[in-house]
Amino acid sequence: MEDKPDYLGHRKRLRERFQRSGSEGMHDYELLELLLTYAIPRKDVKPYAKDLIKRFGSLSGVLDARQEELEEVVKVGPISAILIRLVKEVCGFYLAEIMKGKDVLSSPQAVLDFARMKLSGFSHEAFMVVFLNAKNRVLDYKILQEGTVDRAVIYPRRIIEEALSRHAAGIIFVHNHPSGDAQPSPEDKQLTRSLVEAARTIDLRVLDHLIVGKEGYCSFVESRLLPKE
Repeated sequence: MEDKPDYLGHRKRLRERFQRSGSEGMHDYELLELLLTYAIPRKDVKPYAKDLIKRFGSLSGVLDARQEELEEVVKVGPISAILIRLVKEVCGFYLAEIMKGKDVLSSPQAVLDFARMKLSGFSHEAFMVVFLNAKNRVLDYKILQEGTVDRAVIYPRRIIEEALSRHAAGIIFVHNHPSGDAQPSPEDKQLTRSLVEAARTIDLRVLDHLIVGKEGYCSFVESRLLPKE
């Protein structure tokens, strides 16, 4: 009888470790390796996992990568790339469900976790609005604009229309900085003032403006930058 390839035993040990303790004690490449075993059943995928981590710098970098970027890595085909992207999308839906229905004043971390998952990996600026009811519970969210590497054009009128269509009583603005630095620019501060003024015309409360990036986040409320209504 033929000897079984060594990687089969390795895969079994990885799965047993994960069954016992989840991700505790596992390296980032081992988690990615375990994931890839479900897309590439008959090869040693440890080199592929390590190549992906090296190419994108971290596990989060791999999850943030675009389909074509993933496929550029040697031996990573479309099925593996789709699986990796699917993991991030599932995580996004999971965090969105946790966020929805929560009082954002008592659970601000839920909104932040979702915002970072949704936008921090974008290679261009995107602007999202989270819509709230009168009890500060999340009704819905929507990415209203995507732009270039350093700019997304925002129209206050559209935000107002979207809020009215959902009967929202409050909103939270979120946008990303592809550079990674989440500190607000003078343009960000001016935009926030304009949006707060527009919201005030229909008694729509602005609870915060979050800027997210790979290096962290900035809350206008925590930084005392949100204009008073």
